[in-house]
Amino acid sequence: MPESSVSSRRTRPGGRSAQVRASVLNAGLAELAEVGFHGLSLEGIARRAGVNKTTLYRRWGSKEALMLEAIRERASANVPIPETGSLREDLLTLVTAAIRNLSTAEVQAMVRVGITLSPYEPSLAEMARAFWTERLAVDGVIVERAVQRGDIAPVDPGFVIEAVLGPPYFRFLVTGRPVTDEFLAATVDLVVSGLPKAV
Repeated sequence: MPESSVSSRRTRPGGRSAQVRASVLNAGLAELAEVGFHGLSLEGIARRAGVNKTTLYRRWGSKEALMLEAIRERASANVPIPETGSLREDLLTLVTAAIRNLSTAEVQAMVRVGITLSPYEPSLAEMARAFWTERLAVDGVIVERAVQRGDIAPVDPGFVIEAVLGPPYFRFLVTGRPVTDEFLAATVDLVVSGLPKAV
C-alpha cells in the first residue's frame, strides 16, 4: 500500500463517526424547528440525518440527551468566549454572538421550547437547567478574568452574565422589539457601570 494512503488513513480516526455525529445533531435541531418538541423523535431525527435509528438509541438514548448535546455544540461553535482584555468588549462580543445565534430558527425553537414546556416536562426542565448551568459557568470566565486583572471587585460571574443576556433575550423572545447593536451596547454599559470597583 502506498505510504500516502497509509498516512491518510492514520490521520482520519473517527472521521466517519464525527461526520455522523455532526449530521445527527444538526438534524435534531432542524427537526425540532419543523415539528416541535412533542413531534420530535429519535426515529424522525435518524431519517433526516440518513442514519439508522439504532445509532441514535445507542449513543444518546433519548431525544432530550441528543438535544442537550446539539444545543451545547451549537453554542460552543457560534458563541465562543472572547478574550479582548476588556470586560466591556468581552461582554459586548459575547452578547452580540449570543443574539445572532438565537436569531437562527433552530436555536430559537430550542429556547422557546425550554421556556414554554419546562414547567410541564421534567425531563425538558432538567435539560434546560443542565445547559444553562454549564453555559453560565463557561461565559462567567469573562468576569473571572476581569476580577483577576483588577478591573472589578469579586462578584458572582453568573449574575453578571444573566444581567447582560437577560434584557436582549426578553426583548427578542417576549416583546418582539428589535435587538439593535445600540441596545446591546447600552445594556452592557449599564451592567458594567454598576459593577463594584476593585479597591
